[in-house]
Amino acid sequence: MIIGIIGSGGREHAICAKILESKKVDRVYCFPGNAGTNLIATNIEIKVNEFEKIKDFVLSNKIDFLVVGPEKPLVDGIVNYFQKNNIKIFGPEKLASQLEGSKIFTKKLCKKYNIPTAKFGIFEKIKEANLFLKNSKFPIVVKADGLAAGKGVYICEDIKEAIKAVDEIFNGKFGMAKNILIEEFLSGEEMSYFIISDGKNYKKFQTAQDHKRVLEGDKGKNTGGMGAYSPSRLINKDLDEKIIKKIIEPTIKGLKEMNTKFIGFLYAGLMIINNEPYLIEYNVRMGDPECQTILPKLKTELVDIFAACCEGKLDSINIEWHDEKSLCIVLCSKGYPDKYENNLPLSNLNKIHLKNNEFIYHAGTKTIKNEVYSNGGRVLNFVVLSNNFKNSKDKAIQLIKKLDWHNSYYRRDIGFKVIE
Repeated sequence: MIIGIIGSGGREHAICAKILESKKVDRVYCFPGNAGTNLIATNIEIKVNEFEKIKDFVLSNKIDFLVVGPEKPLVDGIVNYFQKNNIKIFGPEKLASQLEGSKIFTKKLCKKYNIPTAKFGIFEKIKEANLFLKNSKFPIVVKADGLAAGKGVYICEDIKEAIKAVDEIFNGKFGMAKNILIEEFLSGEEMSYFIISDGKNYKKFQTAQDHKRVLEGDKGKNTGGMGAYSPSRLINKDLDEKIIKKIIEPTIKGLKEMNTKFIGFLYAGLMIINNEPYLIEYNVRMGDPECQTILPKLKTELVDIFAACCEGKLDSINIEWHDEKSLCIVLCSKGYPDKYENNLPLSNLNKIHLKNNEFIYHAGTKTIKNEVYSNGGRVLNFVVLSNNFKNSKDKAIQLIKKLDWHNSYYRRDIGFKVIE
């Protein structure tokens, strides 16, 4: 089989590495990939939004199917484009991708199908949003409607912060804003819950806990994710059944009634309060860094799962998992998520020899004259599987120390709630 992967982050490197574990796979092309995928696959200098160029390459190189990593091309309708051209592609259609593309779309779906979520209001003008805030309890959550790379969410402690958030969103900080979402603050613990679907059937695809805040103790600004561990410490049989019954199944039903089917990964960002799940948001693709954390635990060949989803035959596959605890630490450029330097060499990378159950996935990297350089805020993901989370964390930190990259920052407390 020949596979194409769209994207250039840590998630795509992890998917690429996992696909290549199968003897059925002859070649993988990455559009555009990074320095990590460059070591194991073939990077093609085509951007993720250049659908026609990707199509021409797919046809001339006889690619069997495409896997879409990031959300933007999904929201922009890449799946519909390739389906029209009779090319198999793993990912949800444009309408189904509105689950992530528009927070307001998801909130309306929640209301219609009684999916538990925070109480909310939708506002089209600064004045009416601010009026609502004056009569609200704090803290409160203010959200940009569209895609904002994980950063368009403000948790506001007082009215001054909330008015500033409304102002920034309506003044285009995350692109043009017609609407704004304001919702009650839910006080509980977050959990990432994943399923995979072929449009008819779905199967569970593990849980994780992501650390979004830049500073230790889950403080500071929101980021794309500073690390994660899997499985979540919160999951239990009773909660699992509630998530499926109250959140996942009504969502799939709602999409079917809109005449769109969901093929791909569905990622529910949940708040758990007293063992009750509330939907915070949906993502229509694998999380990053949750993907890097979860995939090493997978026993079943990933390429078989993707192929089954593209053919509507997911029910024919039994997805099996390793029992180990997985933990991922994200190594960032110093200054992230604000200003940081790019194009700095990662000189010691090739001196690190990974043992069994140790993984380094490239996120923001590129190759210049056979050397690896930094190319983004989140640069590398260090993942370790072991019999306990503390062991996994300690080993990941040892690997980071071996890299000895002076322009880096990472959180040393990933998994602190689960590690005694």
